Amino acid sequence: MRRLTIALLLSPLSLSACDKPASPSPEQTGSALDAPPQVPVMGPERPILAFGDSLLAGYGLEDGESYPDRLEQALRARGINARITNAGVSGETTAAGLERLDFTLKSQREKPDLVIISLGGNDMLRGLPPATTRANLDAILMRLRDENIPAVLLGMLAAPNLGKDYAARFNPIYPQLAQKYDAALVPFFLQPVIDKPDLMQPDHVHPTALGIDSIVAATVDDVADALPEENAAPPAPSSSASEEVGGG
Repeated sequence: MRRLTIALLLSPLSLSACDKPASPSPEQTGSALDAPPQVPVMGPERPILAFGDSLLAGYGLEDGESYPDRLEQALRARGINARITNAGVSGETTAAGLERLDFTLKSQREKPDLVIISLGGNDMLRGLPPATTRANLDAILMRLRDENIPAVLLGMLAAPNLGKDYAARFNPIYPQLAQKYDAALVPFFLQPVIDKPDLMQPDHVHPTALGIDSIVAATVDDVADALPEENAAPPAPSSSASEEVGGG
């Protein structure tokens, strides 16, 4: 399997079998979710769909330790009656995500109030053309817009050893599409853990349970702010964003 580098070391998001890392002891660091005081959960249930790759699927983690699981707990700790469905698939590319999007949406027991998207990392690690990644993510966001479902886009950065040209075409995809579709943007999903080996699994790409808590702490407000008010339609997309940056 192809091994690439993000920051110091970053191995592929497309998964290979490996042992689950041992969970650090509570003495090593406190959970990022322990800090906010509990607020009584109020209001109607807010269904959220987490749609993407192994970073959402919870690769190498125990049940209840994935990003969607911990994010749901963090939102509920803030009084938001969140119910997050984890539709993460390990090794998924943007093309595969686009292919299963309609089925996934139709499989939900009710229309999501919000969709969290984590796709594109596997495209990058396989060296797929950035133009293809852009087109697939654009189609996914367009489909959600057509269904009046707002989105949070979890951004990824190109591995340095793919070269400056590749990065110049890949890295702008997320901010430009977020602007085009008025989606909330997390510029680099792994930013809280990428330079902290103790928060990463031995494969140097997937966060540990404590790493997930750090990411949740850094992103929970973005997700909470992206939830629309009850019965409110998301804004129309911006027409000012660029459609494409270079070819793949």
